[in-house]
Amino acid sequence: MPNIFDYAEKTLHHSHCEELLALTHEAQRLAMNGELNFESLNSVRPIEKVYFPEHPILLPPRDMPKRKFTTAAGLAAFFHAIAHVEFVAIYLAWDIIYRFRDLPEEFYRDWLRVADEEAQHFSLLRGRLQKSDIDYGDLPAHSGLWDLAQHTSNDILIRLALVPRNMEAHGLDVAPPLIEKFKQIGDDDAVAILTRILNDEVGHVAMGSKWFNQLCEEKGLNAERYYQTLLLAYYDEKGGHLKANFNRELRRSAGFSESELTWLAAHSH
Repeated sequence: MPNIFDYAEKTLHHSHCEELLALTHEAQRLAMNGELNFESLNSVRPIEKVYFPEHPILLPPRDMPKRKFTTAAGLAAFFHAIAHVEFVAIYLAWDIIYRFRDLPEEFYRDWLRVADEEAQHFSLLRGRLQKSDIDYGDLPAHSGLWDLAQHTSNDILIRLALVPRNMEAHGLDVAPPLIEKFKQIGDDDAVAILTRILNDEVGHVAMGSKWFNQLCEEKGLNAERYYQTLLLAYYDEKGGHLKANFNRELRRSAGFSESELTWLAAHSH
């Protein structure tokens, strides 16, 4: 029977864009049909060995092209940037499967579903780009997303706190105003794509909350206090700060408690 960790090995180390998408959908189909083995048999390679395609070229965020909705080039840059986020999100979902072993089968099923949905998001955005005769990889993309994966590669709780419950949670805050902008300019296709992605992302962040809380409980940790500790330690080390203007409603749906939201608001600016 095919093994999920073999699929993870292929997607992270040996696949190009089309193969990554195909393997992801194939693995999810097998899992849904009860035809995927979840026994950990192979060893884990260092995160530095993860393979990415040669394109897009990765640049620091400050060097990225401007994404103004008022021009065709600006719209293309916007959708390419979002497509890159979703492309890396496929890797992030596979990496949390691959890197952290000896967890319940439900954990791996959950994150495989996330990988499959991220692949669907990427394909929707890529299709939007191709309508403008642009493909993913034709424009540069920023390099910050995978840096966080590398920073959190040795600890599942740090990964859950900083990726789904911080980086991806921030997407819940910024997506609704973007969707409203596209409504105002009458771009129904963009509204449909971004709304679909937002609805799924609420579930992905909720998945991070679920497993962070469960694994903290198993380790005898107070989940809320430990989350705060991890966030403060990250920003103390890397610089920067928590961004304000949280979407409290969506974050509640994604597993944030009222006390967490109050603490986040008090520590953001």
